[in-house]
Amino acid sequence: MSFIGNLFWFILGGFIMGILYILIGLIYCVTIIGIPFGYQLMKIGLFVFHPFGRNADFRVNQPDTIRIIFNIIWILFGGVQLAIMHCIFGLICFITIIGIPFGMQHFKIARMTILPFGTSGMKN
Repeated sequence: MSFIGNLFWFILGGFIMGILYILIGLIYCVTIIGIPFGYQLMKIGLFVFHPFGRNADFRVNQPDTIRIIFNIIWILFGGVQLAIMHCIFGLICFITIIGIPFGMQHFKIARMTILPFGTSGMKN
């Protein structure tokens, strides 16, 4: 079932979203300061290509000062807007019964985009 969901997701916009995340991540990697943020954007982009059958796992076992600082910077400079965008897309998908699984994937991606440092896309 996840193959079919990923196939429809990929065709109906997942490919474009993933490519945009990766391209913007590459642009961020041009500067040394932007490399950690570009890496997170590319990680989210790879997750966006096929989100069905995967979970966004947030590791909170150990407090990492750098991770916390980078997440705060991420939130201040665009993370909230990305999460809101995916939440709006998720709500739009919930209008139809067929779109509900796609809306759930947008909410999963929104959770990953709000605090990307310390998050990994894991298989179920």
